[in-house]
Amino acid sequence: FTKLHGNGNDFIVIDEYQKVVIPDEMKGQFAVCYCDRRFGIGADGVIFLMRSEKNDLRMRLLQPDESEAEMCGNGIRCLAKAAFDAGYIKNSCTVETPAGSVGVTMENTEDGFTATVTMTPPLFDRKDIPATGSGEYKEHIGDYDVYAVNTGVPHAVLFVDDAESVPVEALGRVIRFHERFAPQGTNVNFVSQGAGNMLHIRTYERGVEGETFACGTGSVAAALIAAALGMTALPVSLQTRGGEQLRVDAESARAPFGAVFLEGGTRKVCEGILCSEAWG
Repeated sequence: FTKLHGNGNDFIVIDEYQKVVIPDEMKGQFAVCYCDRRFGIGADGVIFLMRSEKNDLRMRLLQPDESEAEMCGNGIRCLAKAAFDAGYIKNSCTVETPAGSVGVTMENTEDGFTATVTMTPPLFDRKDIPATGSGEYKEHIGDYDVYAVNTGVPHAVLFVDDAESVPVEALGRVIRFHERFAPQGTNVNFVSQGAGNMLHIRTYERGVEGETFACGTGSVAAALIAAALGMTALPVSLQTRGGEQLRVDAESARAPFGAVFLEGGTRKVCEGILCSEAWG
C-alpha cells in the first residue's frame, strides 16, 4: 500500500494496475478495516488504482462506512501521484470514475507534486439547471440559506461569518441527512470569506461521517457558488483545515463556467506491506 494526502485529506492507495489485490466483494470491508485510525492504517478512504478500457487509469474510492464515492478531487490527485511514481503515466492522464472521465495534468518539482484536475461539469441544484446567480438553487434549512451543486458528488454550501466557529460535526450531520437531499445525502461545506480573494472552508463528508481536513469537490462547489453569486472572482484560493490551499478556476469567470479546474499539492506519507492477520 501507499498512503498519500492532499491538504490532509488522506487515502490508502492499493495498486491494482497489474492485478486484482482485493476482490470486489471485499473492497468495502477492507476500507472499513484499514481506514480505522486505531486498528488500521487510518485514512478518509481507500483508493484502488486500476486499469481502464477507455482512459489511462481507473479509480474506485471506498469509504470508511463501506460506501463507494463517485468522485474525489483530492483523491484523484493522490491517485495521479501514485501512478506517476509507479511509472504508469507521465505528465498528464485521464481517469475513469463513476462520475465520468476526469483529466489530470501534473508537475513534480523540488517543491513537491502539484496536480490540476479538470472536473466533471457542475450540476446546480442537483439538476441540470445552469446557475444564473438568481438563487434558484437555494433552499432555506433552519437558519441557513443552503446552496446545492453536484461537482461529481452532491454538495451543500453554507456561507457563514466565521467557518472556524461553526459546529461542523453537529450541524453538518443534520444537513447531510436532511430530507431535501434524500436518498443519497450530501456533503456539507461551511464557507467564510477571508482577506483578498480567499475563502475559508470546512467540510462534513458523507461516507466518512465527520469533518475532513480538506475536500476537493467541496472546495470547487464553494468556489463556483461564491462566483455565481458575485461574492468572489475566479480564480479563487481556498484555505482548508489541512493548512495548505486549493485553487479553483474555470474557463469563464461567471456561470455557466465551462471547464472547471482544481489545483493542489499531494504528498506521500508512507508505503508498506499490510499484515493479513490484521484483517480478521
